[in-house]
Amino acid sequence: MITKRIIPCLDVKDGRVVKGTNFKGLADVNSPVELAKYYSGCGADELVFYDITASSEGRKLFTKVLTEVASQIFIPLTVGGGINTVEDFDRVLKCGADKVSVNSGAIKDPSVILNSAKKYGNQCVVLSVDVKKVDGEYLVFAKGGRDNTGINAIEWIKKGVSLGAGEIVVNSIDTDGVKGGFDLPLLERVCNVIDVPVIASGGAGNEKHFVDLFKSLPKVDAGLAASIFHFGQVEIKELKKTLNKEGIPVRI
Repeated sequence: MITKRIIPCLDVKDGRVVKGTNFKGLADVNSPVELAKYYSGCGADELVFYDITASSEGRKLFTKVLTEVASQIFIPLTVGGGINTVEDFDRVLKCGADKVSVNSGAIKDPSVILNSAKKYGNQCVVLSVDVKKVDGEYLVFAKGGRDNTGINAIEWIKKGVSLGAGEIVVNSIDTDGVKGGFDLPLLERVCNVIDVPVIASGGAGNEKHFVDLFKSLPKVDAGLAASIFHFGQVEIKELKKTLNKEGIPVRI
């Protein structure tokens, strides 16, 4: 049985890790390099690094901080933010990333998924989708959750996989930072229409939320969270012990 992954997320703004609620009210947390080193040594399965304002500010991702982070860790690193072209994929991979996450750039030009998958392989291309329920429909938001694209999220995710995305990160704006649990109805919809790994993001507040996630939706491959790990509300090693006791396969 494939083990479930626990993935901390570093949302980086101006070279610092920040965290907010519903993608708003960002507060400074720590140095991304120090946090990355900590997570690499405490049982995290992977690490996600998002330069969260690169797209909205119309600039390229900070490579200096990324290169330093990549040099300090020994677990797979996924990187996103300001990824718009195959050249951006190349630049980030050369900085030490293992996978590249594309979001707003793929909405503007879906061919970036296809062309990057052809060049680097599907396993390298992660489609990250920021989703919010509007009038009963799951819609895609761009530029760090600021812009409503009007695109149906489920159809967009299906399209992304058909173009070559090898993994999907589902970011629920509705549950982000609220700590009331993952958006299970949204995740179920996604799991029912695609057959690549799905990473759940947004809403984790305690260990039970991860147990509920993996028991309710066995097709979900990983749980991603930020503030509960950053502020020590949930320790990854203890979380994995709990999951193991619940019969959920994890790498201890």
